[in-house]
Amino acid sequence: MIGYYVHHQGSGHLHRATVLAQSLDEPVTGLSSLPKPEGWAGEWVRLERDDAWAEEAGDTADGFLHWAPLGEPGLRSRMAAISTWIGETAPSLVVSDVSVEVALLARLHGVPVVSVVLPGDRGDRAHRLGRAASSALVAFWPEEAEGMVRGVDEPLHCVGAVSRFPVQDQPVRRTSARRVVVLGGRGGGGLTDAELEVARAQTPGWQWEVLGGADGPWLADPFPSICEADVVVTHAGQNAIAEVAAARRPAIVIPADRPHDEQHSTARVLAGESWPALVEFGFPAAGWAERLERAARLDGSGWERWCDGHAPERFAALVAGLVAEPVAR
Repeated sequence: MIGYYVHHQGSGHLHRATVLAQSLDEPVTGLSSLPKPEGWAGEWVRLERDDAWAEEAGDTADGFLHWAPLGEPGLRSRMAAISTWIGETAPSLVVSDVSVEVALLARLHGVPVVSVVLPGDRGDRAHRLGRAASSALVAFWPEEAEGMVRGVDEPLHCVGAVSRFPVQDQPVRRTSARRVVVLGGRGGGGLTDAELEVARAQTPGWQWEVLGGADGPWLADPFPSICEADVVVTHAGQNAIAEVAAARRPAIVIPADRPHDEQHSTARVLAGESWPALVEFGFPAAGWAERLERAARLDGSGWERWCDGHAPERFAALVAGLVAEPVAR
């Protein structure tokens, strides 16, 4: 049995976990305050939120913890639920995507941990402690994407991006109308309606479709819209970039503000010449017609090195190797 902890922020962690759990040979139990997703084959332990009343972390044990507010009943409940599950099932491994505190809890129960490393500045005490407690560290970007993370000296298994949709080896035949698809995230931020109207007004020859965010529709399967776009305008979240890469569509990337400089770190890497993306650090109020034209001329096949469709297999091989290691029972 393998446990897979899924962070509740946004939807990217959940989408990634659903794909990766399907690649593993052992049964997988999800551990999350999110509801069990469709397509999850194993058990699911629904945890209480750890911010029932706490609005800030408070005492972080001199920086060795990220979120463990003293007296928080939701935190107490969720940690007890995870401990109970570990005690009853004796899992061979726990994947933490992502929580330093959950990684530490599993390790203190004598369970090996695979911790997911996110982009950004991860050199603080809590991140270092979580990595030290982990048997392996996995990152969902390609090895050649240097500069995605700072403050990590330990070996990283960079397996590439994970998309819940199959990669498109052949370009999708699109209609004659030129189309822009805007991807908003559930994690907050993103382009506002006023900003989108500014961009639309400058591009009368383009059709705009907004998916997600505060006001756009949430589609169970946004992939056809992404594939049929001439250009995708997106934030720099890992899930969004992975799906754009799987669709092999050129992109305009506008990173949102996130803790630890997460999306801006990804955007700085994508700003390099080797990726089919234009990067804007902030919403540009002018030049959208020329910007869309430049983006549309980029060769989307360059995303193949970012997302080749085999990251789940590489992740499964990593986990299988750790599970196969002899552990005193």
